[in-house]
Amino acid sequence: MLKRRVTGLLAALAVAGTMAVALPASASTASAAPRQALSCGNYPDWVAGRSYVTGDIVRYSNGQYYQASHDNPGYDPTISTWYWDPYSCSGSGPGTSGFVVSEAQFNQMFPNRNPFYTYSGLTAALSAYPGFATTGSDTVQRQEAAAFLANVAHETGGLQYVVEQNTANYSHYCDYSQPYGCPAGQSAYYGRGPLQLSWNFNYKAAGDALGIDLLDNPYLVQNDSAVAWQTALWFWDTQNGAGSMTAHNAMVNGAGFGETIRSINGSVECNGGNPAEVQDRINYYQSFTQILGTTTGGNLGC
Repeated sequence: MLKRRVTGLLAALAVAGTMAVALPASASTASAAPRQALSCGNYPDWVAGRSYVTGDIVRYSNGQYYQASHDNPGYDPTISTWYWDPYSCSGSGPGTSGFVVSEAQFNQMFPNRNPFYTYSGLTAALSAYPGFATTGSDTVQRQEAAAFLANVAHETGGLQYVVEQNTANYSHYCDYSQPYGCPAGQSAYYGRGPLQLSWNFNYKAAGDALGIDLLDNPYLVQNDSAVAWQTALWFWDTQNGAGSMTAHNAMVNGAGFGETIRSINGSVECNGGNPAEVQDRINYYQSFTQILGTTTGGNLGC
């Protein structure tokens, strides 16, 4: 896969471009509809100054729960009420029964997937970004799930590949200009997971966001299915990548599937960069929306 470093404020992001260089592993503005995935006690405490994305659910110091109705940099839920809505927390424990993709549909989408990519791993990861596939109407929720999984399918050959195949690239993904360096070794930060997370600065950023030390333990992304899915959702929900918006916001705000491609691979594929790769992603998306019983919406290409 083609890895690149995005400059400026998005320099902490390098993502996969095509699906050919991975190896099977051995082992917003719309209102969010809650998934009811976690018991109340499992949602995190709100922290002032911590960035939140649409759909995030937190417990405030007054013991009440709030869900972000808009992305915000950690505004107080009881003061900045445009950014937060009260949330009725009634989940009965860990689980993701509210996910719009059933296990049968997931298996239909990925009939030849690597056993590493489990449905339970995906559903376990969803609680990290509760706004994913729960924001907006039922149609929008299904479209977002289809869009995410379509891009994942393209990046991994239908979830067949877990790690980057071209081992000659492995030593290239260490940026020693970062103050934390590459503590796991120069060749430890190769592409892994559904969106092929790579580079030490990406492992650091994703790990910090998820509360997992991926800088020192990058191998977790290829050994723990839930962690692998979490890194993909981290990018999808929080990173603009090579585009002007996150893929999550592109789907929930009506920009269309094409803008998710732009976020993931920018001009490498969009604006005539590689029409065949764009069409492959679109083909997956059209297939997956059909499986989920919804429409594709407009703006499929980029």
